[in-house]
Amino acid sequence: MRARPGHRLIDAPVAALPAQGRGNRVASQAASSATVVGGAEALEQLLQGKDIDRWCQKIIDLEDEADHITAEVLLAVRRSFITPFDRGDIKDLIQSMDDAIDMMHKTVKTVKLFETKEFDPRMQEMGGVIVAAAKLVAEAIPLLSKVGTHTVRLNAIAEEVMRVESRADDLHEQGLKDLFKRHGRSDPMAYLIGGEIYGQLEKVVDRFEDVANEISGIVIENV
Repeated sequence: MRARPGHRLIDAPVAALPAQGRGNRVASQAASSATVVGGAEALEQLLQGKDIDRWCQKIIDLEDEADHITAEVLLAVRRSFITPFDRGDIKDLIQSMDDAIDMMHKTVKTVKLFETKEFDPRMQEMGGVIVAAAKLVAEAIPLLSKVGTHTVRLNAIAEEVMRVESRADDLHEQGLKDLFKRHGRSDPMAYLIGGEIYGQLEKVVDRFEDVANEISGIVIENV
């Protein structure tokens, strides 16, 4: 396990595990969503087109770390009686967060495969949107330890993630239109590669929307 202080995946749901079920300091190892935020920030930097190899490797490392943390947490979930959340709620929430950074990794694979060095302004804007979504999720996670106390804020965060996702949809659509105008006929390969990157960035935001939906579900079930 390579978890470092400040780079962990999730906290409140794991904090709900009884002490005997945590084992190997799973609770402390999964103390925040900083791994996902770190991946989002690295992706935003990658899309600036500078130090691409560095930021690609950063995302790869964080995705690997997130996988290890997720596996440990899910093992603890299977072994433990969990309150105040249902096992399925914990599993789905953690998996949705892991899916977000997995999709960032897929974007990296595309960038490396096609040796992409420049990124459209709207791709860069989508990078900022992804960071915003990740930070909203990071704010929400610790609030789940006291759902009743933080219901209003949790619902507001979920709604804000939905608005962020809508903004990403707009950027995706306009970006594809611009891409087609520039390359649709003159350079079909550039259009296809750009379209693939746009699509993957959109899917990253979609995964954060999934997280927001899981949070909303937990609020509804526990208030």
